[in-house]
Amino acid sequence: MKNSTKKLSFLLFGLVLLLAACGGGSETSTESTEDAGTGTTEDAKSFKVGITQIVEHPSLDAATEGFKAALEESGLDVEFVEENAQNDQSMNTTIAQNLVNEGVDLIFANSTPSAQAVKGATSDIPIIFTSVTDAVGAELIDSMEAPGGNVTGTVDLHPDTIANTVAFLKDELGAKKVGTVYNTGEQNSVAQVEQVKGLLEEAGLELEEAAVSTSAEVKQATESLIGKVDSLYIITDNTVVSALESVIEVASANQLPLMVGELDSVERGGLGAYGFEYYDIGYEAGEMAVKILNGEATPSEIPSAYPANLKLLINKGAADTLGLEISDSWNAEVYE
Repeated sequence: MKNSTKKLSFLLFGLVLLLAACGGGSETSTESTEDAGTGTTEDAKSFKVGITQIVEHPSLDAATEGFKAALEESGLDVEFVEENAQNDQSMNTTIAQNLVNEGVDLIFANSTPSAQAVKGATSDIPIIFTSVTDAVGAELIDSMEAPGGNVTGTVDLHPDTIANTVAFLKDELGAKKVGTVYNTGEQNSVAQVEQVKGLLEEAGLELEEAAVSTSAEVKQATESLIGKVDSLYIITDNTVVSALESVIEVASANQLPLMVGELDSVERGGLGAYGFEYYDIGYEAGEMAVKILNGEATPSEIPSAYPANLKLLINKGAADTLGLEISDSWNAEVYE
């Protein structure tokens, strides 16, 4: 009986040890799984990306759309903090500072004023710009090939755009005196107008300028050119393009050919433009952002880029209104 009791006690003790061992093994397995799960969570890092845009108009909107598409297609977990300054310089500066204070991982600046504001607000957070005409002149980067600092991006002026437009005005439209409206407070606009003026003078043409500071002044400024010019050329000026319908109205009423700087502006009623898709330069800027967020490069290591795929787009309706026949020699795409 005593031996039986001893055997039973031994068996019970062994069973307790076995259960304890199994329980310990189960806890170890759970900890390992939890550790593995934690590692996976750490690997799937999320990012906060700030977007600042100076004003709403189709070209800038398309660039922002392209930028966001590139990040979304990359598979990165990104939260966008999107702001629009509505062409208010004070608000533009405030937005830049707010994005910095919020601690975003990267800032997308859509326009020259937006990029200048965020560069002035931080030298640490990576900045990607687009819709900037003269990034070097705006003191955003050191050079297109070697940007330096924390800023790089895509510009919105192909090297041949203005030269081709001036040649078209002279050779195909017979222009002699060209009028333009622009905001003298926009550095990118000043740079373009200087280039336009120089090329027009070389071609034996004259430039008549009308300055504005707000979109509300655009129509009156355009009207001030009537009787002084035989054609109009509106560059990629954010203030004027945001009120382009006012220019189109005046040009149509006075039978003036209106060349523009953006394909979107042709679709809105301009006669023609040598341009590119703003969605594309926004998308390319987004690809730069992906490299930076993935840790593959810093802004200073990514050369700034010019737009590709320059083409001439002609608005058939505008041409018909002017009595212009679209020539095959123009090699133009036609918007109907």
